[in-house]
Amino acid sequence: MAKLGEAPLIHPECEIEASRFGRYVEIGRGSRIAHSQFGDYSYCDRYADIANATIGKFANIAAFVRIGPTDHPMANASLHHFLYRSADYWDDAAPDADFFARRRARRAEIGHDCWIGHGAVIRPEVRIGHGAVVAAMAVVTKDVAPYQIVGGVPAQPIRPRFAPALAERLLALAWWDWPHDLLRARLEDFRQLPAEAFVEKYARAPE
Repeated sequence: MAKLGEAPLIHPECEIEASRFGRYVEIGRGSRIAHSQFGDYSYCDRYADIANATIGKFANIAAFVRIGPTDHPMANASLHHFLYRSADYWDDAAPDADFFARRRARRAEIGHDCWIGHGAVIRPEVRIGHGAVVAAMAVVTKDVAPYQIVGGVPAQPIRPRFAPALAERLLALAWWDWPHDLLRARLEDFRQLPAEAFVEKYARAPE
């Protein structure tokens, strides 16, 4: 595999539209990314479909995840594309620019160091808090608190990932903002120390 770096590693067969990527980002084969932003170190696996989303740093997005799936105009007489993709059907009709603008304004937000499991769906305007875990095949329709684990259809809390006091200390530590060299210097502790011991060691450590 190619080494990750300043430019995103975008695998074959991807469709990318109006999106921005931070450093060390990887986009899996066949993924579709539209009007979205990925923070440093975040990645999605194969065939993710992500639209109108802001992704934090170190996000772990599994294969076949859908974030920000677009809606149809349910209050109108028809749900169909011809209402807003009208130019695809008639030479003298324009797309409904206002409809597309409203779609793009309804952004999903994924916090830092989240794990979005295989096939999960995150609805528009939902925020997933830092460190949260979304179980495989879950459909998330409401905000998820930091370091919460959720699952099901619709998704419900399963349990906290960490006790509240430890979660608060991790949020305060904000290790996802550490520079690249510092992450490398502390790599063995990331690997070896449980979260509580890691926070204890670095909560007051100089950067």
